[in-house]
Amino acid sequence: MDSTTRDDDQKGRLPKKLFLMQPIMLRVCYGLVPCLIGSVYFFGLRSLVLTGAVLVFGVAAEAAFTLPQGRPITSAVFVSSLILALSLPPTTPFWVAILGIVFGIVFGKMVFGGFGSNIFNPAMVGRCFIYIAFPMALTARWVDPFSGWYGGLLSWTPTLDTLTRATPLVMLKSGQSYPVVKLFVGNIPGSLGETAAWLVLIGGIYIVLTQAAKWRLVVSCLVGGFLASGALWAAGIQGVPDPVTALVAGSFLFGAFFVVTEPVSGAKTKAGQWIYGFLIGGLTMVIRKFSSFAAGIMFATLFMNIFVSVLDLAVNEIRGKKAKT
Repeated sequence: MDSTTRDDDQKGRLPKKLFLMQPIMLRVCYGLVPCLIGSVYFFGLRSLVLTGAVLVFGVAAEAAFTLPQGRPITSAVFVSSLILALSLPPTTPFWVAILGIVFGIVFGKMVFGGFGSNIFNPAMVGRCFIYIAFPMALTARWVDPFSGWYGGLLSWTPTLDTLTRATPLVMLKSGQSYPVVKLFVGNIPGSLGETAAWLVLIGGIYIVLTQAAKWRLVVSCLVGGFLASGALWAAGIQGVPDPVTALVAGSFLFGAFFVVTEPVSGAKTKAGQWIYGFLIGGLTMVIRKFSSFAAGIMFATLFMNIFVSVLDLAVNEIRGKKAKT
C-alpha cells in the first residue's frame, strides 16, 4: 500500500491524537505568559477572556481543516492565537478579534497546506485583516491602564471615560517626548501584551535561551531597528525619537522576539536570517515615520515574508559558488 492510498484511507477518520504537541511551540507559549499576565494587570480580566476566545476560535479554525483529513491540531495555532490576541487594543470587540484569528489561520496558514507550508505569519495576516477591515478598532479606541498595586486583577476593563487617542507611539511621531522608564514599565496606553518592555524581555529571553527562537533573527531585527532609527534621528527628522526610545516604544520588542522569529515564514539559512531580521527592523522604523500606519512591524514582517524563499535561495546559490571555487 503506497503513501497516497494510506492518506486516502486516513481521510474522514479522527487522528489518534487530536493535538500534536510541539515542544518548541509550547515553549513560545510559555514565553508569552508574562505578557498575558501583564495584560490582565494593566487592562483587566477582559483581556484574559478575549485571549481565551481567540484561542478557542483559532483552534476551531484549524480543526475544521485538519481533523477531516485525519491530521491533528498543531501547537502552533496556540502561538498564533496568543500573539494576535496580545497585539490587540484592550477595547477590541470580541467578534472582531474572532474574525481576525479565523481569517489568519484559514488564509494565512491552512490554504497553503497547514503548518510547515505557510508563506506568511498567520498572526500578522489576521491582524492585518483587522487593521484594514476594522481600522477604528485598532487605531482609535485606546484606554489608560489601571493603576494601584493590584492593577486590573480584580476588574473587568478600564472604563470608557479613560478613552484616549494618544498612545506613546503617536505622541513620539508627532514630535513629543515620552519617558523611557514609563515605556519600560508599561503602565501606558497600548496593546494588551506589548506595553511593558520588561515583560516582553523576560519571555523573549526565555524563548531564545530555550532555543525556541533563533537568536540571529532577534539580534538582527534589533540592530536594524536601532541603526535605522538612529540614522533618522541623527539626521534631525522630526517625529523620530532616539534609538533606545524607538526600540522600547510600541510593538517593536514584542515583534522582534515573537513575530520575526516565526520559524515557518521566516528565513531558514543563517545568512538569510541576518538579512531578513535586519531589513524588518529597518523597514519598521521607516514605515513608522513615513506612512500613516503605526504598526510598522506587522507590515514589515508580511512584506519580507514575500522574499524569504528568494533570499534563502540566493544565499544557497552564493554559498554553492564559493564552495566550487
